[in-house]
Amino acid sequence: MADAANGVPTHRDLTGLPRTPAAGLSPGRPYELRRVRTKRRKSALFTLAPETPADWWEVEALYDLCFAPGREALSSYRLRDDVPPVEGLSLTARDPEGILAGAIRFWPVHVGDADALLLGPVAVHPTRQGEGLGGLLIRHSLDVARDRGWARVMLVGDEPYYGRFGFRRLDGVRMPPPTNPDRVLGIALAPDAWKGVTGPVTRWTDTPVPGVAPPA
Repeated sequence: MADAANGVPTHRDLTGLPRTPAAGLSPGRPYELRRVRTKRRKSALFTLAPETPADWWEVEALYDLCFAPGREALSSYRLRDDVPPVEGLSLTARDPEGILAGAIRFWPVHVGDADALLLGPVAVHPTRQGEGLGGLLIRHSLDVARDRGWARVMLVGDEPYYGRFGFRRLDGVRMPPPTNPDRVLGIALAPDAWKGVTGPVTRWTDTPVPGVAPPA
């Protein structure tokens, strides 16, 4: 599984999965996805829940496992410096034994004069890839973002993969270099949310958004 900013995830997304209202996701409240069908026609039960400070270092270890060394040197991380991932949208997925199987984070950013969410990293443990878990994390976190009033989400990734979730290339939106503009993608969570939105993507400087932080 890869960071949205740095490659194509290796899992296979599946359709026809049961959906539970996204509003059920709140800090500390587990969110169950029942009988996630795998390629091997088995099933798995994952619990999705908002990331908490207690999850922080376990999530970081998962990212270290899934991504190449030096991931924090990437340009997208400059947008995350001193800005915590958004609380309630950054999710963990655990198997019935409580083992971390996947995680996704979102960060607030500015695009020109507009506000947006930057999706990523999203990762699935190598032993859980191929079960559609990455797709579940993306779809359900987007539902939560929509319910919470966010209008637009962006990422850096490959459109052939992320297009299945509704992401399309953003013309005129500039990520910090070096970033291939063909890989700058966005999805509107409200009608015409990206219409007329252009300019550089910059670090969040407005009133802090409630975020997840490492334990003290």
